[in-house]
Amino acid sequence: MKTNIINFVITIILAVLLSLYLPWWSVMVAGFVSALFFSLKKAAVFFVPFLAVFCFWAIYAFIVSSANDFTLAKKIAVLLPLGGNPHVLILVTGLVGGLASGVAAVFGKQLVGLVRK
Repeated sequence: MKTNIINFVITIILAVLLSLYLPWWSVMVAGFVSALFFSLKKAAVFFVPFLAVFCFWAIYAFIVSSANDFTLAKKIAVLLPLGGNPHVLILVTGLVGGLASGVAAVFGKQLVGLVRK
């Protein structure tokens, strides 16, 4: 349990720092690096980085969108089949980032297993 919390916090910190300087895929680097150094077991390898980046992207998207009264988010939500709901767009944004980070973390865990053998 302690390793899960450490991995969650490290993933968020890395994602925030890397997002300042790198494109959107930097969350994949954060998930990958956290899985390399903080070993998790079973499904936690995917879900801990997934939840970390999901929370980060969803909160960040909400903060950025609320600054302009969700104007751009509403327009994007109309273009996508989301019924014009900006809050669903924020959830979809979090899901995309979470999936990217979770898959990268699984790859990092597999690489650690490969190198140790």
